Amino acid sequence: MRTRVISTVMLCSAAAATLVACGGSDTASSKPTRSPSASAPASPSTSASAAGEKKAVPTFVGMGLQSAQDKAQAAGFAILTSHDALGRGRMQAFDRNWRVCSQSVAAGTTVATTTMLDLGAVKTDESCPAKDEQAPAKADGTMPDFKGKSVKAARASLDAATSIDVKDAGGSGRFVFLDSNWQVCSQTPAAGTRLTGQPVTFKAVKFGESCP
Repeated sequence: MRTRVISTVMLCSAAAATLVACGGSDTASSKPTRSPSASAPASPSTSASAAGEKKAVPTFVGMGLQSAQDKAQAAGFAILTSHDALGRGRMQAFDRNWRVCSQSVAAGTTVATTTMLDLGAVKTDESCPAKDEQAPAKADGTMPDFKGKSVKAARASLDAATSIDVKDAGGSGRFVFLDSNWQVCSQTPAAGTRLTGQPVTFKAVKFGESCP
């Protein structure tokens, strides 16, 4: 019995050696290799697609923001953004509640469909301004004049480390909860003052109300 087991093992080893010698194993080294070839140049159509097809920009002014965005996408323009045309810094969280007042590329202008289109909008119950009102630029070391601007826009203009206190200018002691709904009536320090890290105080009322 012992002699038979040894013979069987020897026969199996010999058979395995024969398979390896004959190249029966499917390893990476047994597969044929190809020499690298130069990449084919991009076809004109591929290059045009990467650059963006050119189309005329539709008219969006007067449309609801959601409808305008749908129209832009249907025309092939997929890179879209929007902003508060009144300069209050409000987000267009619900597009159906906003109406388009301006567009960054004039209607009828032919541009690549990869061009970003920016739409200025107001709430549907608001009037469009004669031209887009710009939010204040970043303060460059001097206190800007924020009167009439939204508290949100004023905050964004100042350094993020600035201590800011906002009070109800109407005297009712209301809590200023949503900054974009409140407009600055007065400020301390005054416009033109050099900013050296001092705290800032705003007195404000809600938009639609008159400053005292």
